Amino acid sequence: MKIFKSLDDFSQDLRGSTIVIGNFDGVHKGHQILLAQAEVAAYECGGKRGVLTFEPHPRHLFRPDEPPGRITPADFKLELLKSFGIDFVVVLPFDWNFASQSAEAFIQNILIDALGAAHIVVGVDFRFGQLRKGDPAMIEAAGLAVSVVDKFGGYSSSDVRHALRHGDMATANEILGWEWEVRGIIVQGDQRGRELGYPTANVKLGDTIHPSYGIYAAWVQIEGEHEWRKAAVNVGIRPMFEIAVAQVEAHILDFDGDIYGRELRVRLVKRLRGEAKFDSLGALIAQMDKDCAQARGVLEA
Repeated sequence: MKIFKSLDDFSQDLRGSTIVIGNFDGVHKGHQILLAQAEVAAYECGGKRGVLTFEPHPRHLFRPDEPPGRITPADFKLELLKSFGIDFVVVLPFDWNFASQSAEAFIQNILIDALGAAHIVVGVDFRFGQLRKGDPAMIEAAGLAVSVVDKFGGYSSSDVRHALRHGDMATANEILGWEWEVRGIIVQGDQRGRELGYPTANVKLGDTIHPSYGIYAAWVQIEGEHEWRKAAVNVGIRPMFEIAVAQVEAHILDFDGDIYGRELRVRLVKRLRGEAKFDSLGALIAQMDKDCAQARGVLEA
């Protein structure tokens, strides 16, 4: 899959392609319907199938004070799009200059002049240009073939975020059509877990949405390995030893090795309980014993 981060770099031999437009945060089942429709259109017009998307997510520009809300950070989103057979992705920077351009300019300068699109695929609610004045009818009026998908099976990125913020992994994964995960480089923490007999691999959440804080049964994969290992994972700020910014701390069951600096993939399976502050370290350790046993039970069921 080719990736273009500038219209100036776009390959001329890809003109005449079918272009799907959207943010695609999550690449959930609704998005997948769009991608499937684009595959049909691309076959009919004999061109390639591409995605036009934007970074950062528009909410980062328009609502910068909101908590992190990315379901899929940029690189992960591109990986998912590739897995669905997309031929190329054009990633345009979403800044105030881009947001303030007219709908007419977006159609003429980007879709027609730069990309030479033969067919456009969008959702029925797609809007673009300054003050969101552009709609699919405007694209069609400019002479481009347009497919408008008006049924997404009730799937939405907002519903995924709602499920994650409530720790409902089953619902989030059902909407996504794949198992949601956090990815990040393992960083050194304050060694509290090791001191208690439960060393953890710590990963920053960054712009990724914060799932409901608490303890989860999870599968983790260490960079360089193929197997997925069982883990009991804390997401949050650890009330007993409070940290300033929430993170993911994975105690990998039946494993003890130096893996700092490697990427860790963490797939939360089931929320076991919320975060809690205990009266003593002994009570905390006793609860951690129970958490690990429960996590193992969930993962081996």
